[in-house]
Amino acid sequence: MYDLIIVGGGPSGSSAGRIAGKNGLNTLLIEKEAFPRYKPCGGALSEHARSYLDFDIPDSIIEKEVHGGKICFSDSSIERFKDYRLSIMVTRSIFDDYLLEKAKETGIEVHNGEKVISIMDRDDHVEIKTDSSTYRSRFVIISTGSQGTLKNTIREKDKKNEYGVCIVTEVQEDNKIIDEKIKNSVELHFGVSGMGYGWIFPHDNYYSVGIGSVDNRLADPKLAMRNFLVNHNFNGKYKLNGHIIPCGGYKRDLVKGRVMLSGDAAGFVDAFTGEGMAYAIRSGQLAVEVISENSGNDAKFLKLKEYEKRCYSEFGEHLKYSLLFAKIMHRFPKVTLRAFASESQIVDNFFDVISFKMSYKEYLKWLLFNFKLSWLKNKN
Repeated sequence: MYDLIIVGGGPSGSSAGRIAGKNGLNTLLIEKEAFPRYKPCGGALSEHARSYLDFDIPDSIIEKEVHGGKICFSDSSIERFKDYRLSIMVTRSIFDDYLLEKAKETGIEVHNGEKVISIMDRDDHVEIKTDSSTYRSRFVIISTGSQGTLKNTIREKDKKNEYGVCIVTEVQEDNKIIDEKIKNSVELHFGVSGMGYGWIFPHDNYYSVGIGSVDNRLADPKLAMRNFLVNHNFNGKYKLNGHIIPCGGYKRDLVKGRVMLSGDAAGFVDAFTGEGMAYAIRSGQLAVEVISENSGNDAKFLKLKEYEKRCYSEFGEHLKYSLLFAKIMHRFPKVTLRAFASESQIVDNFFDVISFKMSYKEYLKWLLFNFKLSWLKNKN
């Protein structure tokens, strides 16, 4: 009988595992893939996400540092920089493997290459069946990301407008050319992928190029991606990798019996930027904190719903307003996104939102106070 079984070894599962090990919980982490494994992702790790880690990221994993960005919409564009670092660039296969190793060093048990088939909540434990064995645990955290169906044992399946898709590829290039083109910044191109954007991110000898939308408006995501590549002079033959992305800000159940959801499986993704690693890391940690507080309680005294309250308190409201902001920006794109790609103060403050120096709620109030009249005038 384990105290805790974690399903999924990505950033949320690994972060949960590290806290569980440090808290002395007898923990098993089950990951279906052998690490390191490829993960389709732009690879931007925000300073906000890094702030939740209790260890440093080695320089060998940090490929680029980002201090600003170029925002583009139609024929408008603006490039702005901050006097602090916004994010670092990592290759997810390397970064995720490092996080899992940091979890292992706390003494937890890790099974790679083993797939969970079913989860059954019993009176005093949870039964986990995999493709090779059966396990029992007092608690379970599902951290499988947005893929798969295990999360739907806890919450309803997302409606069509509550998830989207990302397509990403890697374009090999010499670092010298990358630094000349896009040094210490990223490119975000709005208006190319529904309620989302296209991106060009610098890495070590390659670009991460992709498009993503957190709602399901793209009729043909692969065609949109091919057009985006050609329009930016990436004319080679590239392997396109896709994955589902949940739209954050919607109310979802996170706890059922002794089982909890964290990370993308819980729907914790910024609805405007699509960023989810910060919330994946923190939600995994919060889930274990609540489990640790309840580990000695009888079934009738369990208070696992406290997890939902803590998530909302720390970032739930932020994600709710990210959804409102995304809907406003994409409702009248010719006005709002054009302003976003031309007004320096709008971009400067948005970078503060990314860094959690300003909340989406505060940002929206500032935007409406300063730009509402001009937006309405241009709309009409």
